[in-house]
Amino acid sequence: MSVEIDQPAPEFSAPATDNQTLSLSDFAGRTLVLYFYPRDNTPGCTQEGEAFRDLYQAFQAEGAEIVGVSRDSVRKHENFRAKYHFPFPLISDADETICQRFGVLKEKKLYGRSHVGIERSTFLIDANGVVRQIWRGVKVTEHADSVLAALRQLNRDHNTKHA
Repeated sequence: MSVEIDQPAPEFSAPATDNQTLSLSDFAGRTLVLYFYPRDNTPGCTQEGEAFRDLYQAFQAEGAEIVGVSRDSVRKHENFRAKYHFPFPLISDADETICQRFGVLKEKKLYGRSHVGIERSTFLIDANGVVRQIWRGVKVTEHADSVLAALRQLNRDHNTKHA
């Protein structure tokens, strides 16, 4: 499945931290930053989560929620989230349903071996559930800043249209 800008985001429902089941519809009326990452407690994934954590108040001030998604179990997510004090939920997509809907699974090579893994990707979904921006093959450094800048631009554009 291919997710495209200016198209509705695919619906999802999956287990998450804090004994929740989260769905796209839970964020109706709010902007959602949905970021996919390969694995808990790895250097890049930790750095990315910390960057979103450090900018969390700014995202909240812009009316956005942040949710991370990987194939790790909820239990692993709970430990990862507690260890790094992430204020946002993490979804467990163990069966890869959400990953498939958003098209983030890619063949990767590690030490000469091929495997299918999550390509680090982020989706900015507006309050109406429409995808407004997509980042694929994300480089962690300054990524959260780029997403925040895009969110601010989205809000400016929305406010200009409705002024």
